[in-house]
Amino acid sequence: MKRYILAAMTLCMGLSSCDSLLDLQPQSQISQTDYFKTETDLQLFSNSFYNNLLDKSPFDMQSDVYVQQNLSVEMLGGTNRDVPASGGGWSWTDLRKMNTLLTYADQCPDKDVVLKYKAVTRFFRAFFYFEKVKRFGDVPWYDTELASTDETLYKARDSRELIMTHMIEDVDFAIENLPSKDEEKSSPFRVNKYAALALKSQFCLYEGTYRKYHKITLAGHDYNYYLQQSVDASEKLMASSKYKLYSTGKPNEDYVNLFAKEDADPDEYILAIKFDYGMSILHNAAGHTLVPTQGKPGLTRKMVNTYLMKDGTAFTNQSGWQEMQFIDETKNRDPRLAQSIRTPGYKRLQTTKVLAPDLSLSVTGYQPIKFVQEPTASGGNVDRNDRSTNDLPVYRYAEILLNYAEAKAELGTLSQTDLDKSINLLRKRVGMPNLDMNAANSAPDRYLSAGETGYPNVNGSNKGVILEIRRERTIELMQEGFRFDDLVRWKAGSCIDQSIVGMYFPGAGGYDLSGDGKADVILYAEGEAKPTADAGVLVYKIGKDVILSDGNKGYLYYHKNINRTPFSEERDYLYPIPTDERSLNHNLTQNPGWKDGLSF
Repeated sequence: MKRYILAAMTLCMGLSSCDSLLDLQPQSQISQTDYFKTETDLQLFSNSFYNNLLDKSPFDMQSDVYVQQNLSVEMLGGTNRDVPASGGGWSWTDLRKMNTLLTYADQCPDKDVVLKYKAVTRFFRAFFYFEKVKRFGDVPWYDTELASTDETLYKARDSRELIMTHMIEDVDFAIENLPSKDEEKSSPFRVNKYAALALKSQFCLYEGTYRKYHKITLAGHDYNYYLQQSVDASEKLMASSKYKLYSTGKPNEDYVNLFAKEDADPDEYILAIKFDYGMSILHNAAGHTLVPTQGKPGLTRKMVNTYLMKDGTAFTNQSGWQEMQFIDETKNRDPRLAQSIRTPGYKRLQTTKVLAPDLSLSVTGYQPIKFVQEPTASGGNVDRNDRSTNDLPVYRYAEILLNYAEAKAELGTLSQTDLDKSINLLRKRVGMPNLDMNAANSAPDRYLSAGETGYPNVNGSNKGVILEIRRERTIELMQEGFRFDDLVRWKAGSCIDQSIVGMYFPGAGGYDLSGDGKADVILYAEGEAKPTADAGVLVYKIGKDVILSDGNKGYLYYHKNINRTPFSEERDYLYPIPTDERSLNHNLTQNPGWKDGLSF
């Protein structure tokens, strides 16, 4: 893909910007009638969709389970979130390019090529509109190339039902006409029919659960229809046997190795983004967690509490779990915990030195390691910012298994057999016991259903198993860009207001975080002399260098003195439409709760 991205960039420069193809062209430039004549033309033009639409930094998205030194506006809430004059995600440039390609693709005489690239484009149009619906709800639907003087540009917003109907038409066309995995020579960097099935599985689950939990009834289809569409897409992908979970039979290594591998695993990654050091196509996953100026990220205590014990029981069922210290709280847990953050005994990949969590690099102390490569990767520069080269997932098979189980649970059609071919495959990879549907429903987890830590709006006979599937989803997809969208579709904005604290410290003193019996960090209180310490031991003054939740003891609470406004149930599930756009188009209504000063 790297060759194609660069080639597309070169082509666009030669055309005086890709966008110029959408307007009238000077005679000295290539026009639409001169272009779109060969497969190369169609391929190069469509490459920008990959580059512009796929998220290259899902690992740094903040939520109730993952925070940084500077909280996002979503986490701060209130007036920190405002109506922008422009931008704010209200961009339609890529859609214009898609409709241009669909308009002129027939100029290519090879009809098989035309069909393929129309399918690619309609995949990305469905992808594009999914992002718009998640962000704004109702949006205008455009499926033809428009001139700047076309009055249709000033139309009102179409309903999400109309948008979803067209998205399904687009993605079904893509499923029918895109190449199979074998035809694409097993490359995970090009969309194929299975990527289209993954997209459908994803957006239909989103829409079904959004309508169910937000209690939305629209003319057309109900939430059950979309949930069943998600199930059907997932089942087709699963039945194809083209993908499977990455596993070498090493439950304590396979999960972390999957994400640190230089090259995307073609068995689990359905669609991925290619990175390459030699071509300077890089991302910041390692720098994000290893460079002190890159955010100091950390999992929250709530997230760490969510991981089960190794025997499948809940950590929060133990006596004294609330004030359990790091060494004890990380013992005998779901192996994915030790493959997601530094825990006692942690060694960087391909190294032998034991490393403790570094409180100077993580505001919660729960320092992430997912997507962090070995130190020798990327020419030995991986620990600098923007030097990571491991490929990033867009869709992977694990998500499809999670989508399948959740949609069936929400429909009320889930069986133990369904769990065994979905959730329990994920658990098997890391050596965890199976999820038992009857046991989960007979005793729903109290931590996951409590208003202070979970989802109190989950009810019904499948409450217990739905909560467990959400637990599994949150753990398995950590740092992959799903969490905030999941909270939105579950109408669980209250989770944003829940505690974002970190490790527990009972007071001043030395603490072993690496498991070698020696202090890695020393805390001292106001009025005490700063302790002397061995080289490499971090020394912090309580109240100055570190803030604890209860004075001289408690949880790390970096954001204790930062004003956070409660999540607005009326306003914050959608983003505002920029004022400039509404000023240009008076038919655009503003989303509920957002005040932009315009009176129409």
